[in-house]
Amino acid sequence: MLELKNISKIFPGVKALDNVSLSFKKGEIHALMGENGAGKSTLMKIITGIYQPDLGGVYLDGAKVEMKSYRDAVDHEISMVSQEIQIIPEATVAENIVLDRIDKFQKGHRIDWNQINKTARKYLDMVGLDISPLEKIQHLTAAQKQLIQIAKALSAQAQYILLDEPTSSLTAYESNNLIKLVKVLKENGVGVIFVSHKIEEVMELCDVISVLRDGKYVGTKPCKGITRQDIVKMMIGREESTDHMGFLDIKNEVVLEVKNAVAYGKAKGESFQLRKGEILGFYGLVGSGRTELARLIAGIDKMDSGEIFVNGQKANITSVQDSMQTYKIGYVSENRKEEGLILDFSVGANLSITVLPQILKKFRKIDLKEEKKIINSMVDKMKIKTPSAETSVGSLSGGNQQKVSIGKWLAANCDILIIDEPTVGVDVGAKKYIHDLIWSLAKDEGKSIILISSDMPEMIALARRILVFKDQEIVGEISDLNEKERSYEDVSLEIGRLMA
Repeated sequence: MLELKNISKIFPGVKALDNVSLSFKKGEIHALMGENGAGKSTLMKIITGIYQPDLGGVYLDGAKVEMKSYRDAVDHEISMVSQEIQIIPEATVAENIVLDRIDKFQKGHRIDWNQINKTARKYLDMVGLDISPLEKIQHLTAAQKQLIQIAKALSAQAQYILLDEPTSSLTAYESNNLIKLVKVLKENGVGVIFVSHKIEEVMELCDVISVLRDGKYVGTKPCKGITRQDIVKMMIGREESTDHMGFLDIKNEVVLEVKNAVAYGKAKGESFQLRKGEILGFYGLVGSGRTELARLIAGIDKMDSGEIFVNGQKANITSVQDSMQTYKIGYVSENRKEEGLILDFSVGANLSITVLPQILKKFRKIDLKEEKKIINSMVDKMKIKTPSAETSVGSLSGGNQQKVSIGKWLAANCDILIIDEPTVGVDVGAKKYIHDLIWSLAKDEGKSIILISSDMPEMIALARRILVFKDQEIVGEISDLNEKERSYEDVSLEIGRLMA
């Protein structure tokens, strides 16, 4: 048994953990849940020696163990897959998988590279990743990198594996494969600590659930018989609102029109219109063409042919700078860690990066007073939980990182916002806040929003019109969502028929 006794951890200005005691068993899948900032990631890092507790201790089978580094955790057969993608880009897939125990493959003064590659192949097969062990990892997608981190944890043959948001960047197919793998680990007697904001995923997969709130332990319950509302109430202290969002005052004015957009492997000739004050949904599976079309509009990728019109005028968008500064289009990337944010920079620097041209004074000096005003306004508006605006954005929880990612485009005062997977990897409380924010941007500020989401309840709650994508094409439209309130079941069935 792995036990945590009376764990407390304090950072400057924040008590991340307050007298937390928990136990985890081998052969059990134990969910650890809570809102962003509740202390889950801090607890995981204490278990694996990345942080040391200020009070309390970690015990294995009744004996206290000193975890001074991640290497100590590996030596005690504990391994973690972090929410942050942690790889060596210039190294091969195989080198990344065996990185923590490469000395085990040493024969005399030589490394047995053949055995390393064979071992890597074994664990790549386990996670369903059909790539060469010799491939450089820097060329892979975020989802592939995440699976390689999981393969690395498996290769350590740990007795306890900690999975921090393991499915947040995976497709539905990859997530299903991972869930099957986690069940096999349980059958083999491995203890799995599973951190996820996907409540339905937790209810289906896990045996027990423990909840943290504001750094304190709330309780542990068996998953059998538990309801979504039970979990939400433990996490946020109240029940989740499921009220219909309402109706938008959508104008007839077309603010964005795309005509026959073509890009090889991305779009096959797509056309649509976006109106002022509208939330337009792009729904489909990963790779269906939703994000691909959005990136063409934002100038990240180039069209082979087609036209874009903004406020009735033909637009010449060749870069993100063009889309933002000339046409007031903002793009909130689905991949906030690699594209949406500069993780080593401060919260303030990330929030103000889109407005630097407006706050430059003579001799290209930044108006620091104006910059500070914009930063403080966005921290307040987005309710970003951070010790200060100087805090590194990479140290924030996933939900607060997402608030910064959205906030930088609001700072730029964009009229058209493309928001891609706005609530991936955020907790139920932050999710509700982001939903209310998106709704308010359209309803109260008249922003026009393209919402891309794989979360069907999110899509149906927010979008007043939905375009359904399949195989890089728009295959249908659901257009009466702003005229009448329709049931979730009715709309989801219609989406299913279009995607069939």
